[in-house]
Amino acid sequence: MINIIGLTIGLSASFVIGLMIYYDATFDNFHKDSDRIYRVVTDFKSPEGLFHNSGITLALEDAIAEDSNFKTVSSFYIERPSKVENKAKDLEFKWPDFVIFTNQNYFNLFDYKFLAGNNQNILTNPNEVILTDKRAADYFPKMSPSEIIGKTLVYNDSLQVTVTGIVENFKDRTDFIFQEFISQPTLLQTRLKDNFIEKNWSNTNSNSQLFVKVNKSSNLPAIQARLDGLAKEHRDEESIKYGDEQIFTLQPLSDIHFNEDYGIYDWSKGQASLSLLWNLALVALFLLLLGCINFINLNTAQASQRAKEIGIRKTLGSSRKQLIGQFMGETFLLVLISAILSLILSKWLINLFSDFVPEGLSIELLNTPLIIIGIIILLLVVTFLSGFYPALILSKFNTVSVLKNHLASGEKKLKLRKFLTVFQFTIAQIFIIATLLVGKQINYLLNKDMGFKTDAIVSVYSPRAEGEISKKELYVQKLKAIPEIKEISIGGQAPASFSTHSSGMTYNNGEKEINAELQFIFGDKNYLKLFELELLAGRGHRNDTIKELVINETCRKFLGFKSPDEAIGKIIMIDDENIPIVGVMSDFNQRSLRSDIKPMALRGDWHRPDWSQFQAVHMAFQNESSENLKATLSKIEDTYKSVYSETDDYRAEFLDENIQRFYNRERKVSKLLNWATGLSILISCLGLLGLVIYTTNRRVKEIGVRKVLGASLLQINTMLCKEFLILVLIAFIIASPIAWFGINNWLQDFTYKTNISFWVFLLSGCAMLFFALLVISIKTLQAANANPVDSLRSE
Repeated sequence: MINIIGLTIGLSASFVIGLMIYYDATFDNFHKDSDRIYRVVTDFKSPEGLFHNSGITLALEDAIAEDSNFKTVSSFYIERPSKVENKAKDLEFKWPDFVIFTNQNYFNLFDYKFLAGNNQNILTNPNEVILTDKRAADYFPKMSPSEIIGKTLVYNDSLQVTVTGIVENFKDRTDFIFQEFISQPTLLQTRLKDNFIEKNWSNTNSNSQLFVKVNKSSNLPAIQARLDGLAKEHRDEESIKYGDEQIFTLQPLSDIHFNEDYGIYDWSKGQASLSLLWNLALVALFLLLLGCINFINLNTAQASQRAKEIGIRKTLGSSRKQLIGQFMGETFLLVLISAILSLILSKWLINLFSDFVPEGLSIELLNTPLIIIGIIILLLVVTFLSGFYPALILSKFNTVSVLKNHLASGEKKLKLRKFLTVFQFTIAQIFIIATLLVGKQINYLLNKDMGFKTDAIVSVYSPRAEGEISKKELYVQKLKAIPEIKEISIGGQAPASFSTHSSGMTYNNGEKEINAELQFIFGDKNYLKLFELELLAGRGHRNDTIKELVINETCRKFLGFKSPDEAIGKIIMIDDENIPIVGVMSDFNQRSLRSDIKPMALRGDWHRPDWSQFQAVHMAFQNESSENLKATLSKIEDTYKSVYSETDDYRAEFLDENIQRFYNRERKVSKLLNWATGLSILISCLGLLGLVIYTTNRRVKEIGVRKVLGASLLQINTMLCKEFLILVLIAFIIASPIAWFGINNWLQDFTYKTNISFWVFLLSGCAMLFFALLVISIKTLQAANANPVDSLRSE
């Protein structure tokens, strides 16, 4: 049972984690010549650091279109229309996602199956669109693909587009989740017209994507040199002056699914993490090793119990090879039973580990031929690791010595068992220390003062692209009638968010010119008060549209002002405009505590009436208790619907929940470690229990003699426990520096981090000793309590 439980846990973890690795590793590998397809991305190198952008300048496609290194060059532009209408059926769809403007080369690069329409000379004319079968079913319900060809859709009230093709959604795993493909010439009828006419080399947009397929004979270093040459050739004077560089890079298709620097196209699914998969694989490997170690330890410890059987088999003519075959067969049978139990458990584990398991992964993936072959190989490897050494030991016994009962105790086997037991508890100890320290860091992150008010603040966002400030002001006026609301502010995002707005700034102090990237938060006159952002000098801006800045302490220090008061009244240049500094606020963390604080400024809504950066109404509550929260939120929503009666796009976010989302990955790591710790302790303690049972059974007569001679229960228990507790202590000594090194490396990703406290190691060591002592004492106390007459009556 101990062997089967240990192996089942290890195999279950291996099956589920193996499925996850296979699932994520096989994204977009079904495309023809997928190993020769690359996305061209842009890196920006400046004195402040290296920044990444998945997009490119629109001018790059024309520059490389005729390059002989490329078989296909394809660009597309991601755009989200506010509205699509099927006027014939009186159907309206707001903010459809996954819409791109592209050309025929896209379909030459990625092999879509056409269900209707001609796949030749497609998307060459303005006002054409190709739909996937899924999107076509939404826009044209109960119509076949061939019936939809030639139908008209209206985008954003004025743009009439004809459906020229229906393609099948990719059935295999893919990050290319686009549903509508509008012809690129149509862009000249949209707000993006000027961008596509000018094609400025200094303008890079993440929505502008470029893919290439290289020829078989192409030289990648030569292609990179060509891209570097283009970047250098079109570097403007301002970039040269400030030390900024633009670098174009080829990103392999297989890298898109994992590389967080550039991202995927469906942000709602979250990016797959290669490092997390490696960590999961290590956990599975260690759990499997622990199960194999239990098997080796118990089988070698119990070798003497099968000695006579082996002696008789050898006497009757069995060769050593036959005996090894028999023992390996027995091992394989136990591994097979464990595998069957693991397959049953796997479905439950996939649901249990939903935080780690990708959304589309299911147990049916086990039917994949490659997975089946992998499982068979894994079972054979586990059988060999678990059974080969015990089989060698068992088959090696001398027939005469066995039958005369002159069997040596086996000092080498004892040393091996001790080594493997130490290894088991070292792994378990590392997991315990890591769990405690990761939990300590997460607790530190969630409880550290961010520098502004985070509790009992909710932000309600206006409908997307809604630019009228008057409606927001009306909403605020109505909200003031709700007594539970303490403060209200109109602005952009809250102080801590995932969004970034920035611009280059220049300040001339009379001796030199200082340049940097300045990040912005947007808010009205009440923004500082609502979020309790401390004003160190000066004042906030006088009204919402006046061009004034309230900078943070980091910006003040970067610009070289010795005190907050010294910064007041100074002028900095942004987008060729002189903007005065009217206030200095204290620093706060605008991102997760992994990153440090950047130069930042609070500004108003400068671009009215053309468009507005104020997209949210922020509210702080009078009472921070949750008793009346539900009723208050209901009033806030009802008020919203009375102002925005034409839409059901109500979106409210709590600030403290947004901050918690900064640390989703850390919480996943913590959950993973909790499970790994629990399972490693369970397997190790089960193995220890097996060894204790065997040892006490061997020493039952010794225990009886000691009791007759007057030894107390405590003395006998101490004698039996001492040997095993020493092994656990050795494991702790080995595990501590390894765990410290690993966690210290992990903490380097954080600008703000907790201390690696001595008490964590002490607590984890005591916890492991406690678990071990508990397991050992279950059997040793039972043996020490036994009546010595029963064990000595045959003497």
